[in-house]
Amino acid sequence: MTTVTNSRMATRAELFARAEALVPVLAERAAKCEELRRCPDETLADFHSTGLFRMLQPKRFGGSELDYGDIVELGAVTARGCGSSGWVFGNLAVHHWMLAIWPAEAQHEVWDADPDALIGSAFAFPCGRATKVDGGYRVRGRWPFSSGIDPSTWVMVGAMVDPPEGQTAPEARMFLVPVKDYKVIDNWFVAGLRGTGSKDVAIDDVFVPAHRTLGVNEAKGGPNPGTVLNPNPSYQLPLIATFAYTLTGVALGIAQGAIDRFAQETRQKVAKYSGARIAELTTVQLRVAEAAASVDAGMLLMLRNCAEALRTAKAGETPTIEQRTRYRRDGAFAGRLAARAVDLIFECSGGAGLYDTHPIQRSFRDIHACTSHIALVFDIAGTTYGKVMLGLPCDNPLL
Repeated sequence: MTTVTNSRMATRAELFARAEALVPVLAERAAKCEELRRCPDETLADFHSTGLFRMLQPKRFGGSELDYGDIVELGAVTARGCGSSGWVFGNLAVHHWMLAIWPAEAQHEVWDADPDALIGSAFAFPCGRATKVDGGYRVRGRWPFSSGIDPSTWVMVGAMVDPPEGQTAPEARMFLVPVKDYKVIDNWFVAGLRGTGSKDVAIDDVFVPAHRTLGVNEAKGGPNPGTVLNPNPSYQLPLIATFAYTLTGVALGIAQGAIDRFAQETRQKVAKYSGARIAELTTVQLRVAEAAASVDAGMLLMLRNCAEALRTAKAGETPTIEQRTRYRRDGAFAGRLAARAVDLIFECSGGAGLYDTHPIQRSFRDIHACTSHIALVFDIAGTTYGKVMLGLPCDNPLL
């Protein structure tokens, strides 16, 4: 793809047009992405040159500062071409949004040195431990599933802070660590989302200064440590409750890509055994209709909640526990709708869809890899919401 100049602080319309132009390019590279088990360098270069990586970065640091809901849609656009590439794009782009809520000193430390810096993440909090010391914390642990970690020069990890003497409950905190202080373990050999490079990250008793940490309780919605630099209400959404929407957007994009490709190739396709035109089969028509409606419903649900969360932030209010658990519920439910859509299309694809050269088998593997992410497992998000609605305590302390 041709490099786009003057991509800094691109408009929403420009970014959407550039993302659409990338769809066939990403589709052409999808097999290579899987073979590499990470995003190809040329794809990373495209995400940089188009300004897509910096869509949520604050304007004061040269980003476009779009609304959070835009990453749901842009993640879906890129995933129509390649699920793994869309997943990496969404994960790395959303970390600019996340860093914007950290203390100002952390933002300057990263972006003053390199405004294009990529930041990975690994938020399996129980996998890490931290001890409070003078000036900061000492952090240790090994975390799985750090998507897009290979080109990243920083990583955000979650860890449980050892409680002070006399207390029993540890605190959940996030820590920002430079590449020199962590090790990437190449163990990403998987069935789906192969190109995401979601490898393990290990940290061995490293000091992290206080300004490069953020407590989960500081990011549940409303003003936060980054508000002094970035007052835009988009940076005051509940972090954990809405983080999954980046992933859900990718799932919906994978599903939409499968629908689009199937429709295009089926219009003139004839069944090998019967000679019937497949497009004229009522069962196929119904499956295509249900798949498309499922994707549309999932996207509308995501955008409705993003708009509601933004209105809440603009009003200076903190989202209630009912809202936060509902946001998490809906993210997982939309992912379930996306998986249902792909399954419907896969059922219509016949034996041809089993070949490694056919994109639908990749969509099938990728969508089920997406919905295995803990944030998109409906049984978990659904029971959390159900408990709150039924008057029981929330079972997810991160919310």
